Amino acid sequence: QLQLVESGGGWVQPGGSLRLSCAASGFTLDYYAIGWFRQVPGKEREGVSCIASGGSSTDYLGSVKGRFSISRDDAKNTFYLQMNSLKLEDTGYYYCAASSYSGCSVTNPNVYGHWGRGTQVTVSS
Repeated sequence: QLQLVESGGGWVQPGGSLRLSCAASGFTLDYYAIGWFRQVPGKEREGVSCIASGGSSTDYLGSVKGRFSISRDDAKNTFYLQMNSLKLEDTGYYYCAASSYSGCSVTNPNVYGHWGRGTQVTVSS
């Protein structure tokens, strides 16, 4: 069974850091582009970051550039989102996703065929 499981969410004060992890099982990530998306109630899901298969390219939502960093460890079948200098507006439910397309996209969630169940990130003082 193909599965993605997120971990690492939680509560943090503004300016703090969190690292999200997403572990895959039932398939290997080597040939998949992977991404992180987030959603808050009443808003559409938005792409935060993605990384192409092999790590050849990455992309970020403009508001997180310079603060977030995506990485992948194909040997562990896991990928990560390091989030630094967190802001109140980063609060949301974060999902990881895998796409069989080799290139990555933060603008088109429809290319991702596998999704995790998500993890809550709350930034507040």
